[in-house]
Amino acid sequence: MTTTFRRSPLALALLGLLYREPMHPYAIQQRIKQWGKDKVVNVGQRASLYKTINRLREAELVTVRETERDQQYPERTVYEITDAGRAACHTWMAEMLDTPRNEFPEFPAALSFLALLTPDTTRELLTRRRDRLVADLAALETDAAKAAGFELPRVLMLEDEYLRAVTAAELAWVDAVLVDLAEGRLTWSQDSLAAFAESTAG
Repeated sequence: MTTTFRRSPLALALLGLLYREPMHPYAIQQRIKQWGKDKVVNVGQRASLYKTINRLREAELVTVRETERDQQYPERTVYEITDAGRAACHTWMAEMLDTPRNEFPEFPAALSFLALLTPDTTRELLTRRRDRLVADLAALETDAAKAAGFELPRVLMLEDEYLRAVTAAELAWVDAVLVDLAEGRLTWSQDSLAAFAESTAG
């Protein structure tokens, strides 16, 4: 059944955590947040977590270990990874690491239709994006400084290192585009685009 399971970052995170020890869903969600993995795995919606666990269970990649009963808490189901789950985890890791995948993010999609806007509107929107990228990069640098204080092994922080590099690269690219917009090297109008479309028609 593992061959038909559609992998996801959340599914990988679940298998990765259960690889080490059996856990209940709430503990899994808390561990992801405590370890800062919520930067790369979306655990904001508890429903998505439970839905993914149920899919993993149906695929026989995880199974129920036990049900905890405590008067202070609701009944909690503890899950553990199966041998098939361990094999799937290794397979997914290999595929995710060695093969770049076009994941169709929103930003390039919006860039592909930028001609619908004016250069001034584009400059305003990209300036706002730049401000957010600066803030994101500062937060990532702060997290890196904190992690350095704990002397964590680098292998535990590689996703943060990657996010810093990608964010810095995007910030540099946005800065360059903003300069081109400000200095008129990148500009367009609906009339010029219409003329281009007419000249290339047929």
